Amino acid sequence: MSASHSALVPEWLTAPAEANELVAPVWPASARRIDDGSVEIGGVSVFDLRDRFGTPLYVLDEDEVRAHARRARAAFDAAAERHGIRARVYYAGKAFLSTEVVRWVVDEGLSVDVCTLGELEVALAGGAESARLGFHGNNKSVRELERAVEVGIGSVVVDSPIEIERLAAVAERRGAVQSVLVRVRTGVHAETHAFLATAHEDQKFGFSLEGAAEAVARIRELPSLRFVGLHAHIGSQIFDSSGFRESAARLVDLHADLLAGGEIPLLNVGGGFGISYTSVDDPKPIEEIADGILDAIADECAVRGIPMPDVATEPGRVIVGQAGVTLYEVGTVKTVTAAEGLERTYVSVDGGMSDNARPALYGADFSARVVSRTSSATPALSRVVGHHCESGDIVVDAEYLPGDVTPGDLLAVPATGAYCFSLASNYNYTPRPPVVAVRGGEARVIVRGETVADLLARDAGISASASTATPHGDTE
Repeated sequence: MSASHSALVPEWLTAPAEANELVAPVWPASARRIDDGSVEIGGVSVFDLRDRFGTPLYVLDEDEVRAHARRARAAFDAAAERHGIRARVYYAGKAFLSTEVVRWVVDEGLSVDVCTLGELEVALAGGAESARLGFHGNNKSVRELERAVEVGIGSVVVDSPIEIERLAAVAERRGAVQSVLVRVRTGVHAETHAFLATAHEDQKFGFSLEGAAEAVARIRELPSLRFVGLHAHIGSQIFDSSGFRESAARLVDLHADLLAGGEIPLLNVGGGFGISYTSVDDPKPIEEIADGILDAIADECAVRGIPMPDVATEPGRVIVGQAGVTLYEVGTVKTVTAAEGLERTYVSVDGGMSDNARPALYGADFSARVVSRTSSATPALSRVVGHHCESGDIVVDAEYLPGDVTPGDLLAVPATGAYCFSLASNYNYTPRPPVVAVRGGEARVIVRGETVADLLARDAGISASASTATPHGDTE
């Protein structure tokens, strides 16, 4: 049996003629191989990145982030203009948040969505205007709500009856009137290629459609709160607008019923737009998705004879995902006999699930390439794994890498800009890597890497002077 017909190989993965190509939808636009076969990103060589900052290393292409932010804003602005309304595009900070990234997206005209006190403080420190921030979360503490109201946050997305009362009390104490949206479970859950229009009530977020109406009625009774709209989020890694169309029908139904109690200026459809992690992923262009979502809302409003509200959306992954590449150094390589007598090469790198938890958490697929050289060796079925003491420590489950991959090679995993840094941990007492921004041939640290000394400094049982750890890369 050939590897191409084996259970070891996903149906979408095919053996290439050679394993050197940087597939355009997956890598940043600036990633290219240069004369010696190595790769540069944002005009910076992977060797320079390794030598200055060490590995593993998060590399973020600033121009790529900015370009995706501009494109998303332009797409929704154009779609909204066709319908005579305004669009509000919030960057979903949970995808990747640092003060520098906040500056980039704000510069490009985006607002910012946060869901914890820490994210709120980073957004403010990055220069985001408080009035252009939205605050999510299913269990916001009194402290978090106090801070949000104190800084004049633009909106709070309320998630439970308890939170409505909690926020109303906070706003009343401060003499404020806080704008709020109500998060709704529409019963629609979109996935990459399909959606289910039933169930999904059994989750922690939001109100049912019936419960949302009761929540809005209560908010309208409270003088310290102002109801400004409904909010829904139907899933993540969404490749088209089909799920949004079904969700829009249900949201607009509720929106229309609630208009009897007063104006509702906004409808927030959430985010979750997908990106390409592998060569076969094929998300629709953001322009097509924006048109599809707003056309669906316009159609539903027209059927009911009501004015179309302004529309908000919250892209995160589609802004920052493709801009990120994680750089590793290969440590060991070994070939094992797997199922059906077929061979698989295990390529171990100096990072792993502590810097990319998505494969372990979600079974997420990624791609990989050797970036320190090209190779004419026959591609071999490979699995890229980390250095952690965990059998599930898999970075790339299945990929074809050159058959001569060897210790010391630099290997890169693209499309790691979203939810890799955000989910990073210190598992096995591993310091988190630095984040380096590249642009125009220059590289600079935007989040410093940790050292073992940093980790030991938090251990109350030992003196800080006892730590003798070496730095995790250059932190200039």
